Amino acid sequence: MDIIQAMISFIIHIDQHLVEIINTFGVWTYVIIFLIVFIETGLVIFPFLPGDSLLFAAGALAVLPGSELNIVVLLIVLWVAAVLGDTVNYHIGKKVGTSIPPDSWLGKFINQEKMDKAEAFFNKHGGKTIFIARFMPFIRTFAPFVAGASRMNYRYFLNYNLLGATVWVLLCTMAGYFFGNIPVVKENFSLVVLGIIFVSILPMIFSFIKSKMDSKKAK
Repeated sequence: MDIIQAMISFIIHIDQHLVEIINTFGVWTYVIIFLIVFIETGLVIFPFLPGDSLLFAAGALAVLPGSELNIVVLLIVLWVAAVLGDTVNYHIGKKVGTSIPPDSWLGKFINQEKMDKAEAFFNKHGGKTIFIARFMPFIRTFAPFVAGASRMNYRYFLNYNLLGATVWVLLCTMAGYFFGNIPVVKENFSLVVLGIIFVSILPMIFSFIKSKMDSKKAK
């Protein structure tokens, strides 16, 4: 419980924690940011790490005079981390996705039935699934793994991985760069982060509502 509370606090107050990290580690902050984004997108068991909010906060801090973060270097580091994360996640899913014991904790979330449904979904909607997932917390971490496990065509996956990473990193980071230090945003940064999270999960909420309505119609 303490770990969950600490993680929630870290995400909500990501700007404060990032300032502490920059003050402590200087240019090594790039490595830390890289690892957070890489792990959040690359390992299916870490979907709770900050994504959109981290990019926004990093962009906001990069514009400050004397900041250790250079916006160009930051964009490159984040883009590489995002692309490599999804790539690794895809190959992990392809390697072990279909061999996860059904009675394991991971098998309860990822089983053959879900793999079949995911494969059908990917076949229907194509690689744009990977692009859309970039902007959805938790789904962002889960989608590449399922894509690999369901044997999604890697060329399609890579194309949308590159496109999704580019748009995601540019949109979230540059939003922080241009708007993060506006007084009203800066003074209410925690609320802004919560707003970012809320907007990010809206597609999941709409999808859930739609699925419930469709199931009722089917009955």
